Amino acid sequence: MTLNTEPTVLIVPGLRDHVAEHWQTLLQARLPKSASVPPLEQDKLSCAARVAALDEAIARIEGPIVLVAHSAGVLITVHWALRHNRPIQGALLATPADLETPMPAGYPTRDALEQNGWLPNPRKPLPFPSILGVSRNDPLATFDRAAAMAADWGSRLVDLGEVGHLNPAAGYGEWPQAETFIRELL
Repeated sequence: MTLNTEPTVLIVPGLRDHVAEHWQTLLQARLPKSASVPPLEQDKLSCAARVAALDEAIARIEGPIVLVAHSAGVLITVHWALRHNRPIQGALLATPADLETPMPAGYPTRDALEQNGWLPNPRKPLPFPSILGVSRNDPLATFDRAAAMAADWGSRLVDLGEVGHLNPAAGYGEWPQAETFIRELL
C-alpha cells in the first residue's frame, strides 16, 4: 500500500474522551497515520455535538479512513454513519455501551441520555464493513445485547472473552489485537 492510499485511522473515544493510558490513546501514538476526534469543551453529553465533532474530524482528513471507536464512541460512530454519506473504509467498534439499559453509578442516567439524543440505539446496517469486539463481562453491555447490535449493524461479531469494558479500569492499556482488526479492515 502506498503512502497516498494508506488509510488514516481516526480514533472515536467514548464519553470520557481521551484517557492517557487507554488503548486508543496508546494506539494513536503508535500509528504513523492517525488522528482523533478532539474532546468537546461544551455540550459534552449531546449526541448531536459528538456526531458533529466526528463529522468535522472526518472532513479534515484526505484519503481513506478507518474508524476505531470504543464505548459510547461506537454509538457516536453509528449515529454519524446513519446521518452522513462520506466514504469510510471500515470501522473497528470495541465494547459498545448499551445506552438503552441503566448504566452503573457514575454514568449518565437513561433519562439524561434520552434528553441528549442518544436513544434509541440505532438499528440499521452500517454502510461500511465493521468489526464489533464484544466482552463477556462488560458492565456497560451484556454480551447478548452487544451481539444484537452487531447483527443490527451488519458487523462481524468478535467474542473478546472476559475483558470487562476494555479500558484501564479493566486492566487494559495496550490492546495489540486492535491492530490486527484494523489490518483486516484494510
